[in-house]
Amino acid sequence: MSPILWLVAFAVTLGAAVVQGTVGVGFAMISVPILLLIDPQLAPEPQLLTALPLSILIAWRERSSIELHGFWWIIVGRVPGAIIGVTLLAIASQTVLDMFTGIVVLAAVGAIATGFHVRRTRTTKFITGVTSGTTGVVASIGGPPIALLYSSAEATTIRSTLAAVFTLGLSLSIVFRLGTGHLDGADLRVAVVLLPAVGLGYVVSTLVKDRVPVERVRVAILVLSALAASALILRGLIT
Repeated sequence: MSPILWLVAFAVTLGAAVVQGTVGVGFAMISVPILLLIDPQLAPEPQLLTALPLSILIAWRERSSIELHGFWWIIVGRVPGAIIGVTLLAIASQTVLDMFTGIVVLAAVGAIATGFHVRRTRTTKFITGVTSGTTGVVASIGGPPIALLYSSAEATTIRSTLAAVFTLGLSLSIVFRLGTGHLDGADLRVAVVLLPAVGLGYVVSTLVKDRVPVERVRVAILVLSALAASALILRGLIT
């Protein structure tokens, strides 16, 4: 891959990390579809590895706001979700997985844009965990279902609780992918190259998280994610 494409990938990862550190979600929604369009070796596996340290940092930064009540129902749901995801990886082609990624992102964009809210109960948290576990393993995009669940919460609660869920959920997804051979040295090398962008994005988000209008960032997430997901689906249809 050319140096120019690596620079673009670095910039995309940096921007996605700033967004996630500011509003609590958006890293995978933005980075995965765009990086897949640039080069398939850039996503989605490396995002599992780079998103984990980012989630740990955000969770620690805002640990006092984590909503622990019912938290584990989401994690329990991620286990069968991860099993479903691994099964899909085994039977689906890359084109199908690309289109699945695009559809998941577009569905999340539509739900978030319409202001759809989900009441947080044990059942909805478990279902959210299953859905997030599936999309997290298949496409490294486990955030949208959880973001919908907490969309009506305060900004600090969203950032901290999602980061805590992502920390455990990403760890689980990585274990399942390693155990089934869907994560290798090449993915690790890409993640190592992009990791400084994640760190820089975290630092920037810490500086701007209380200054940037969250609604503007939210709109930017939706627009960028929708465009990238649509392009990914279109590529799947014409290949």
